[in-house]
Amino acid sequence: MSTATVNTAPRASAGAVRRMRALGRAELTLLMRNKSAMFVTLFLPAMMTFAMRESAGSLDLSGTGLSPGTVLVPGAIGYVLLFAVYGNLLGVYVTRREETVLKRLRTGETRDAEILAGASLPAVLLGTAQCIVLLTGGAVLLHLSAPERPELVVAGVLLGTVMMVAAAAASSVFTRTSESAQITAFPLMMISLIGSGVVLPLDVMPDRIADVCSWLPLSPVMRLVRDGWTGELSGLESLKMLGLALLWTALAVFAVSRWFRWEPRR
Repeated sequence: MSTATVNTAPRASAGAVRRMRALGRAELTLLMRNKSAMFVTLFLPAMMTFAMRESAGSLDLSGTGLSPGTVLVPGAIGYVLLFAVYGNLLGVYVTRREETVLKRLRTGETRDAEILAGASLPAVLLGTAQCIVLLTGGAVLLHLSAPERPELVVAGVLLGTVMMVAAAAASSVFTRTSESAQITAFPLMMISLIGSGVVLPLDVMPDRIADVCSWLPLSPVMRLVRDGWTGELSGLESLKMLGLALLWTALAVFAVSRWFRWEPRR
């Protein structure tokens, strides 16, 4: 007499997707009600890209293989990752923790990873949509040719998004209130804007400074997007950038798994 074995894996997977979708829908509703967060998420990256147009045109790009367009368009991706994903999600995680939302969600069947992923869905989806619009629209407006290695551009956007989600969750560990989230986000934002090639490509920096800045968290992402567009990255350099981006992402994920706070900090 044989006993049939029921495979519950697909059912569990469907349940996880359903729970994350419900969390994402709730977060999207809250985001749409928050006008300042909507402005930062939807309009600030495009505005900063437009504001940097003059300075990008004044850079001396001779010998770098870059043009003002290949400075601006990948830089726009950096703005999206930093403001629409990282800065936005840091505030979300801290606010939900202080409101005891995260604590209450853990009492149900929703797993920790599902809670964090579900809360990040609106920022991730809106950020990805913005990246697509800025990449395609910017390329058309600035008369850029198609990326030489589109797979590296896609890999850079995806890795950068995951990295910024994990970095936001990790930064919430030492962020006490939603009001202080802007202060907490400032160091990574400024370091990335100045040193990771978002505003100023590493190619135009002095060699020693560029070598140091190339190890910053967002630097490999920007190299993948920018040099993937121009085709300047060799196969070995591509692997190095992918490995470095994965390393920073893994470190952020480890920090979240080890130190993330679910209880309000009072």
